[in-house]
Amino acid sequence: MLAKQSEMETTISGAESLIKSLVDHDVDLLFGYPGGAVLPIYDKLLTSSFRNILTRHEQGAAHAAEGYAKVTGRTGVILVTSGPGASNAITGIADAMMDSAPLVVLTGQVGTGAIGTHAFQELDIVSITKAVTKANFQVHKGDDLASILDKAFTIAQEGRKGPVLVDLPKDVMSQVFENDSVAVTEKPVAKRLSAGQQRDLNKIITKLSEAKRPLLLLGGGVSDANAGKLARQFAQKWRLPTVTTLLGLGIMQYQDPLSLGMGGMHGSYAANMAFQECDFLLNIGSRFDDRLVPNAAKFAPNAEIAHIDVDPVEIGRIVVTQYSAVADAKRALHYLNKFEPISQFEPSWYERIENNQKYHHFTYQKSKTHLKPQEVIQAVGNVTKGQAYVVTDVGQHQMWAAQFYPFQFPRQIVTSGGLGTMGFGLPAAIGAKYAHPKKDVVLFVGDGGLQMTSEELEVLAAEKLNIKIILLNNKTLGMVRQWQDEFYDQRRSQTVFDHQPDFEKLANAYGVSYYTLNKSDDLEDKLEQIFQIDEPALINVTIPSFEQVYPMVAPGSANDEMLGI
Repeated sequence: MLAKQSEMETTISGAESLIKSLVDHDVDLLFGYPGGAVLPIYDKLLTSSFRNILTRHEQGAAHAAEGYAKVTGRTGVILVTSGPGASNAITGIADAMMDSAPLVVLTGQVGTGAIGTHAFQELDIVSITKAVTKANFQVHKGDDLASILDKAFTIAQEGRKGPVLVDLPKDVMSQVFENDSVAVTEKPVAKRLSAGQQRDLNKIITKLSEAKRPLLLLGGGVSDANAGKLARQFAQKWRLPTVTTLLGLGIMQYQDPLSLGMGGMHGSYAANMAFQECDFLLNIGSRFDDRLVPNAAKFAPNAEIAHIDVDPVEIGRIVVTQYSAVADAKRALHYLNKFEPISQFEPSWYERIENNQKYHHFTYQKSKTHLKPQEVIQAVGNVTKGQAYVVTDVGQHQMWAAQFYPFQFPRQIVTSGGLGTMGFGLPAAIGAKYAHPKKDVVLFVGDGGLQMTSEELEVLAAEKLNIKIILLNNKTLGMVRQWQDEFYDQRRSQTVFDHQPDFEKLANAYGVSYYTLNKSDDLEDKLEQIFQIDEPALINVTIPSFEQVYPMVAPGSANDEMLGI
């Protein structure tokens, strides 16, 4: 008996080493789906100290980990089996890569002796995911596992955040070896700005001081760096009109007079006109993607442009940039906030912006027969007092939520920005709710996107997750249909649903409460009642099938060439 006890203290299996490394890295939650190649790991998870959430699809596991990562800034972790388990997670991995969400993706693999033989459920996931991960590793020896996990968690969080994949052959997970590996889990010490970085920032602040019509652009990189408070201080100190990207919503409070809302394809009139009229644009943490900048040659034609970004690849890649600094947004803003404004900007600049906000704000025409999606989102905003975590799927409802929900704090919106993944919303809401169980989590989703990952309703029911799902049901693939109407002479090919599921029966089948909102309802009163009940709910709202999202900047157009104004 003593010999066995001694042996247990001096040896460890690959699976035990993996779980020990996860604990050492303060992992409190893992999303996954078991299979043959990861059975040694799941066997040890029975007694692990952190929660192991069974999603109903591997894509759901990846999106749930994204939701968790996006609202916390911590690294989301998923565990899936080999072959189809790993390939099913690829969409979520790619989504995380596009939106800079830190993930560690653990994939099962066939035994090392079978690799390369086309064994059952074998897949070269390392090669397949090279384009959609920051790094990936395959573990060949159990005593390498701890150091590889250290690298994975470090890489996921350093610089521009993103997903890292670790492939785990089954025999390595069962392998027993000396328990002498020591995890290096110290968090990297925050580096001070170099002299070169300070010189670059000095040039930017000098040019800002010389501007007459300055504009600040804040992207998701500000939230990723936990720099939202510093960004607000900077904007208010310098009285800078501020535009945010989709992923930057909430950094500036909705009601702040300096906040012009989201810019770009479906951005506000005030934001898009400010882009075209400013004489100095300072971008912090946005990559100038094509939804923000539909035509780079026509973008900000009167402005000198400065760009601060942690990723040097993004600087000058889309928009010609005169001044730049490669730096973490938090350290850069901390430095910039040391400077005091030394000049007065043009008074007429503020007057123009104020008029644009006043006379060209987001608006819509109410219907006598149907609820409009915009009024539903506004009502949810009122009921939640702007304090809910807002998760969206992808499509028209995503843009309406961006336009009409009164965002109040960074990381408040959880959405698929770069990849635009339909089906993202429901599993991402699960991850957000696990991260903040006492906060309101609202999912806005369309009838198309809900059907892509509706199996995750089972997680809501089984885990009793109080997520309110607002199904904005227009019986179409709304955004694709809008493009067909705008650019293809209303030829609605495969975008109108002649048949759709009975969503009430679907909710009932999973054990999720079901409600409808109708034009005759006292909208806010009914929502108040639903939100007071501590249970998951699917709230179906029939909206007009052919409602358009406006304003809209067509691809290739300048930001001030807006449709629907």
